[in-house]
Amino acid sequence: MKKIFIALTLVPLFFASCKKSLEEKPYSVLTPVNFYTNAADAQLAINGVLSQLQPQAYYQRTIYLITELTGDALVPLLTQNQERIDLYKMQYNSANIEIQNWWQNSYKLISRANDVIANVPGINMDVSAKNNIVGNAMFLRAMAYFDLVRSFGDVPMILEPIKGLDDPNLYPDKTPTVKIYAQIISDLKYAEANCFAENKITSKGMVSSGAASAMLARVYLQRASTSVADAQDNQNALTSCNKVINSGIYKLMTNYADVFDCDKKYYPTQTEHIFDVQFGEDNTTTQNIIIRMFSPSVLQGSGSFVANLNLFNNTYTKDDVIRKNWNVVNKAGATTVTPYISKYKDPKWVPGSNNSRVNWIVLRYADVLMMQSEAMNNLNPADPAKFDGLNAVRARAGLTLPTQQLSLANTPTSSAFVDSLVKDRSRELCVEGHRRWDLIRLGKYKEVQKAVNNVTVQDFQLLFPIPSTELDANKKLKQNPGY
Repeated sequence: MKKIFIALTLVPLFFASCKKSLEEKPYSVLTPVNFYTNAADAQLAINGVLSQLQPQAYYQRTIYLITELTGDALVPLLTQNQERIDLYKMQYNSANIEIQNWWQNSYKLISRANDVIANVPGINMDVSAKNNIVGNAMFLRAMAYFDLVRSFGDVPMILEPIKGLDDPNLYPDKTPTVKIYAQIISDLKYAEANCFAENKITSKGMVSSGAASAMLARVYLQRASTSVADAQDNQNALTSCNKVINSGIYKLMTNYADVFDCDKKYYPTQTEHIFDVQFGEDNTTTQNIIIRMFSPSVLQGSGSFVANLNLFNNTYTKDDVIRKNWNVVNKAGATTVTPYISKYKDPKWVPGSNNSRVNWIVLRYADVLMMQSEAMNNLNPADPAKFDGLNAVRARAGLTLPTQQLSLANTPTSSAFVDSLVKDRSRELCVEGHRRWDLIRLGKYKEVQKAVNNVTVQDFQLLFPIPSTELDANKKLKQNPGY
């Protein structure tokens, strides 16, 4: 994917870097006029959009700094990288470089997606292949805006390429959250209707129609918990989950460890991954630094992050040994160490190196099953079938006894179900980039932060501050309240 980057250097960056980018001489003579001429160009262009997910400052590392350091599972090394410490301690402000990375790389992804959406439809090529590529770009734009709206609330919404310094969209105002969500859903519906099904994809790593359905479920559930909720959000989330489940394409891997096996990354060997950020098989393509980040020094990692002691000591029940032993350990060979996140493994990783083949999983089938249960509980707490998805995930983890499965007998109320769901999502989706959003959506963020990290979360901290670099560059932007 990396080779497309040079061809797309003329695509402007956003806000703080946009003037610089627009004024630089491009490294290639390619322009939207002479580049988008055939099907090969279209494929190269969407590869370039997908490659924007790979930088360390985006879905290689910043994703879990934003979503997990502000949760209850991950702790940064407390002797360096103040921006990480501030995220963990909920002391971040508008100068935090990781919050800036999250904002700017989201808009870089949107910029590249907009370029494809604007230019690929004019190419004379197979219509279904063309619509599939545009659907991929729509999905990625929607994913970026979903990250932004969950993180910042009202944000600028740009839906077309920025053409020059006099473009009115160069310095846009914020768009209300309700409109951002509407656009996200519109983009995902297009992707759902036009992206190829997983079992029809020939270029590994592209977006499937199933991924669009799964992301729609996530979007509907998150919006249902906000002030801009639609009355049909939970029903629509359930419908989207059922589309994925009833397709018969995806299923739980028999063994939990197989979900994270670098030698089982692709369908049909891997039946649980629905959408991943791809990282390379060798050092000629972008590889993932995550194993070095999480591995302790005795394993020649950097030990930049360790597991929250609550995750290791209290989160998993005594019977939930399969997931605990895979996800978080306090042994490195014969050495006892501070508990660390051990779920990301690669037998080909060279100790001490930055490189691994580990993909970052954005969507997987276990999550869809749990979202189905969540939506059903929101719709009808008395429905005994609401436990089916969650219990299937539990059963895969070896929790098959009647006392280990949930029912109305042992989980009789909606609130009791939510209490269980909060814990189950932590156990199953440990450090997969969901925790901040899960806790906020399920109404447990303040409670968990106080109980686990002794942090009192203020209402305004449910959103991040707009980065100061963006406020300086675009005077139309106003800071989020409280910062």
